Amino acid sequence: MLKINERAPKFTLLDHRKKTHTLSMYLGHFVLLYFYPKDDTPGCTKEACAFRNVYSKLTDEKVVVLGISSDSVSSHLKFHTKYSLNFTLLSDPEKRVLRAYDAWGVKKNFGMTYEGTKRISYLVNPKGFIVRVYPKVKPEEHAQEVLADIQKLKHA
Repeated sequence: MLKINERAPKFTLLDHRKKTHTLSMYLGHFVLLYFYPKDDTPGCTKEACAFRNVYSKLTDEKVVVLGISSDSVSSHLKFHTKYSLNFTLLSDPEKRVLRAYDAWGVKKNFGMTYEGTKRISYLVNPKGFIVRVYPKVKPEEHAQEVLADIQKLKHA
């Protein structure tokens, strides 16, 4: 897992509308990179809708939210549209960014072990350094947790 004060790994990925995004595009802003397993599944939908619901408060704090999974651009577009998401979803089918951020690896579920996307997030500061790591995310609570943390960081 990446650590606090470590430079966030650079990336270039396509969003749900086939627009290219790089981490360097967001220098000067806080960026929440949240990694999630699969579009339109129960936990991932709860997490995405929670971010949708607090997005205006996050943008008021100058936070960019980027959801990243290995799903395709077309899958992201369907998910984005179905739930009226108001933030960007990035597609990483080759899992390069997932691996760079330690979001791909061995998972255990119902006694089975397999490789997959870990539900993990990183808050990156305006200079490109990780300032918060969320290794165990609760989908329903994560957006509020991030909002509280950014308010503490910005107003400390």
